Amino acid sequence: MTLFLLCIKIFLARITDVTLGTLRTIYTVRGKTVTAGIIAFIEVFIWFVIAREALNTDLQSIWIVIAYSGGYATGTILGTFIANNFVNSLISIEVITTKATIDNINKIRKEGYGVSVVNTVENINDEKTKILYITLNSRNLEKLKRIIKEIDPSAFLVIKESKIVQNGYIK
Repeated sequence: MTLFLLCIKIFLARITDVTLGTLRTIYTVRGKTVTAGIIAFIEVFIWFVIAREALNTDLQSIWIVIAYSGGYATGTILGTFIANNFVNSLISIEVITTKATIDNINKIRKEGYGVSVVNTVENINDEKTKILYITLNSRNLEKLKRIIKEIDPSAFLVIKESKIVQNGYIK
């Protein structure tokens, strides 16, 4: 029973510290250094305590290694899930399309997205194209992609995370 409880403790602690590590990385990249620093302290504190316990136990079992590794893997998955679904970010999307009519652009705007339009030269097939620039909250990306696909299933999309955005309109 002692081995089982130790393995559960290690597994859950690794999930927690690796999830925090994923979030810390995101906040670091976004320039939120104080938040990243606080998370880093908690992350390393948990890691140190649990690594010390895992390495200094009198129990010898492959299950300790499996719990440690499994917690790391699960923490990576959970951290990525949380980052993708709950950490708010701004993204910019460039839509290169031949179907950027006034009606289609207004359709996107009526859904609440700010759209800037740039005329381009003709593409490889001698079709006139436009580039639509849209900045939005990452939570709204799938909805916008559905709207764009309705308008032009063959539109070329470039999606980037935006670090700093000034002025303009963001849904």
